[in-house]
Amino acid sequence: MRESTGRLASVDEASLVIDHAGQVNVFLIAGLLAAGGFVDRDGAADLAALRAGLCARIAVIPALRRIPAPVGRRHRWVDASPDLSHHIRLVDPVDGLGGLERMCGELMTVPLPLDRPPWELLVVPGAGASQVGFVLRIHHVIADGVAALAIVEQLFEPDPQGQPQHLRSHPSPAATSPAPGPLGSSALSALRRAGVGVRRVLTMVGGRGTGPTVLLGSCGPNRGVVFVDADLTALRARARPLPATVNDALLAAAAAGYRSAMAAGGDHVPADLPVSVPVALRRRGTSSNQIGVMRVLLPLAVTDSDARLRLVAARTREEKALAREQGTLEFMRGPWGARIMDRVARRQHVVAGFITNLAGPAELRCLAGAPAVAIWPVAGLAGNVRLGVAAVSYAGRLRCSVHFDAAAVPGEVFAHAMKEELTRAPG
Repeated sequence: MRESTGRLASVDEASLVIDHAGQVNVFLIAGLLAAGGFVDRDGAADLAALRAGLCARIAVIPALRRIPAPVGRRHRWVDASPDLSHHIRLVDPVDGLGGLERMCGELMTVPLPLDRPPWELLVVPGAGASQVGFVLRIHHVIADGVAALAIVEQLFEPDPQGQPQHLRSHPSPAATSPAPGPLGSSALSALRRAGVGVRRVLTMVGGRGTGPTVLLGSCGPNRGVVFVDADLTALRARARPLPATVNDALLAAAAAGYRSAMAAGGDHVPADLPVSVPVALRRRGTSSNQIGVMRVLLPLAVTDSDARLRLVAARTREEKALAREQGTLEFMRGPWGARIMDRVARRQHVVAGFITNLAGPAELRCLAGAPAVAIWPVAGLAGNVRLGVAAVSYAGRLRCSVHFDAAAVPGEVFAHAMKEELTRAPG
């Protein structure tokens, strides 16, 4: 029996509007599971044991037990017990980690049905030696990136064996500290927030941040995904004296990637390249999506790595404060605004890329007893943006994915340059 539990928040309705042909609004988390629990020593998976192990956990995660049911022009949340034989499935084997990357690329254009809870967990044999891969797909209507990671932490239990001290990590304060609340309800504060919002609307509708480039245009169905990893301790040690954060280091490495990709694609390489970077806000209300956005100019003309990182850090400090003060942009909160912005986004030149960074668990987690030795988030492409980067800090590593239109963008070139920058030695 299904029971209605209330209307969707306007911003969650907007997530359904921008989920359409050619643009699947789904967040994906991939990973590798070592032997333990439902995974035996040869890498074989016992699906019955996995479903049994997750049944109780899923029962207490409301986001995984509801569907957005249409009621007139809007939707209401309706409770629905998920059929775990459908939601948790074994798929065909892949050929190593490259096969898992290719599978993720293919899934980024496959929609999730909305007549059942919009999520699925796929078990992928062959992704690693004596390991199985997994792919967890979650529709944005039930979770933004921050909420999706919270769901992962509820599905995955702590590793009972613990973890060696050298693998322990501590999330970056800049990435995980609670976003400041509203700066007050005075007329001055309200006017300032409104001014920031109006400026951003005008910039999106009429602004130009970059000229013609392979990074912008219609996206085809042939998507590529490449995983890139870096040691968190080394990254923090290199960033801290500048002073910069891990997120700043990721943006600076992405700048190196964009520079190389644009050159390889025959583009003029500009001095600065604008990108969109989500900013986590203080969670409040019932909305599943509570994210602000900052627009950051990546310095492509600066070739010295430390100078580039210093400049990125200076720019993000100002932009992050503005994004958090503004909060979730009001013009995107409802379905009508989302329809307008969806059309504008297909022709915009305000940003040339998306980069998102999330703070994940500091220690290894297990899925039904199987240690998750690696996880990578993969974010969708939206509008006319053909390349994006998603990252998560997890168990001492920064795990990144580069998602791109494989027919239009040299994504492998981008990933190679970004990895070189993330893993370079200090000095």
